[in-house]
Amino acid sequence: MAHYYTNNIDLKSQETKISFDYRDHHLTFVSDFGVFSKDRVDYGSRVLLECMNISSSHQSLLDVGCGYGTLGISLKKEYPWLHVEMVDVNERAVHLANESIQLNGVDDIEAYVSSIYENVSHCFDVIVSNPPIRAGKKVVFDILEKAYDHLNNQGELVIVIQKKQGAPSAKKKMEEVFGNCEIVKRDKGYFILKSIKH
Repeated sequence: MAHYYTNNIDLKSQETKISFDYRDHHLTFVSDFGVFSKDRVDYGSRVLLECMNISSSHQSLLDVGCGYGTLGISLKKEYPWLHVEMVDVNERAVHLANESIQLNGVDDIEAYVSSIYENVSHCFDVIVSNPPIRAGKKVVFDILEKAYDHLNNQGELVIVIQKKQGAPSAKKKMEEVFGNCEIVKRDKGYFILKSIKH
C-alpha cells in the first residue's frame, strides 16, 4: 500500500476529479494515486466540516496534513474572509491541492510542502487537521502539541480522529497542552475534538 504521508512523487499518476457538496457550495477536488481517500471525501473530514462554525473575529486558518485540500478549500468557500494556508509532507498532495484551489476559484489560499509546521512561519486563528494516523502516534502528537505555538490567543485547534485510532489519548494530549478539550461531536466512532488557546 502506498504511504500517503511520505513523499511519493514517483508513483504512477492518474488524476481524477471528486465532486463534493459542502453546505451551499459545490466543490471539485483533483485526486490521484498516493493520497489519502483518493476516491471520495472521507467520512471523518465530512463530520469535521459539518461541525465547523468559524466566527468573523477569526481571520486565518491552517489545514495541517491537507491532502488534496478538502478541509482548507471547503472552509475558504464557506468563510470567504479567511486567509487560508494548507500544508502536507506529500509533494503530490500539495500539487493536487493547488490544482483544486484553481479549479474552485478561491483566492487568498495556498498549499505548500511542510513536514507538520516546519515551513509554517506565522500564527493562525484556527488550525484544522484530519491527522495522518498511519504516520504514527508521534506525528499525530506533534501536530497537537506544536499547534499551540502556531495559534493566536483565543485560537482554536479542531481535529477529527477515530476512537479506535486514539481519540481518548489525543483528547488527553490536547488537555495537557491547552488546558481544555471539548468533544464537539461523536459520529460512528469519529470524534471531533476542539481546544482553545487562552
